[in-house]
Amino acid sequence: MGWIAVFALALAAFALAAFALRLPREGWAVFAAILIFGLAGYAWQGSPSQPASAKSQAITAPQSGEDMVEARLAFFNSFGAKPDWLMLADGYARRGRFDDAAKALRGGLGKNPQHIEGWLALGMALVGHADGNVTPAASYAYAQARQLNPANPAADIFLGFSFLQTGQVRAARSVWGSLLERAPEDAAWREELEGRVAQLDQMIANAPMLR
Repeated sequence: MGWIAVFALALAAFALAAFALRLPREGWAVFAAILIFGLAGYAWQGSPSQPASAKSQAITAPQSGEDMVEARLAFFNSFGAKPDWLMLADGYARRGRFDDAAKALRGGLGKNPQHIEGWLALGMALVGHADGNVTPAASYAYAQARQLNPANPAADIFLGFSFLQTGQVRAARSVWGSLLERAPEDAAWREELEGRVAQLDQMIANAPMLR
């Protein structure tokens, strides 16, 4: 019932703006797009069918440079030594200096092309520098991380979040769906990701115009 309530509120907001507040007809499409983007964000930030109590999540959507670094570290051994160039890049990323972070990562990866965490950090930094958009360079970095260690889900998990950040719900669903198809049944993060994919499926079913 939670999603029914969410969509009902969205429709009510649109009706209020369009008819009660007399939003010009030429602004309807823009306002509808804003509502859809909000629903997309809610899909990966919240769970309307779940109670409001706090819950520890294995999969987190980065909201800042600090979050970006911490979310990535959750998928790697935090006790192992990190190369200086990765630590430097993390320092830049934590302060939102994603271009500087990407430059440091490119330099380090030029000498360490097999470093999966470095490729993942580069993909995330490039997305951050592009205001959330998945550029060809970011896609390549994520692909390198995936290729180096297909068993680590981090590249596809964060690529999906990157798509959702710009409202590309179907692209995110495709990435996460493919990840689930090849994921082990006992993967610690599988159940949560299945829930997120189910949410996206419900959104797409209720709003076919979602891209």
